[in-house]
Amino acid sequence: MPDFDEILKMAQEAQNELQKAQDNLDKVEVEGVSGGGLVKIRATAKGRILGVDIDESLLSPSEKSMAEDLIAAAINDARSKADAAAAAEMQKMQSSLPLPPGFKLPF
Repeated sequence: MPDFDEILKMAQEAQNELQKAQDNLDKVEVEGVSGGGLVKIRATAKGRILGVDIDESLLSPSEKSMAEDLIAAAINDARSKADAAAAAEMQKMQSSLPLPPGFKLPF
């Protein structure tokens, strides 16, 4: 059984790895898409929006409502993909740590 100093050291290592993983999430990119590719949103796994691409066919005044709906859908798709990418990154980080069996980090 590890002594208190070893547990403290493991906790510090876990904290450092968690910070590295959090920092890395801003480098992982995802793309949310809606309307069969009419709207595309690029974002990081941390949720920061990097860019928006809107097909020209949606730029006419008569398509305003559809464009708004598709933009919201693409943002939600990007958010969902960002969450999945973040969960995968955090799982990789957690599996590489020397944690006692059954110990889970709060993400």
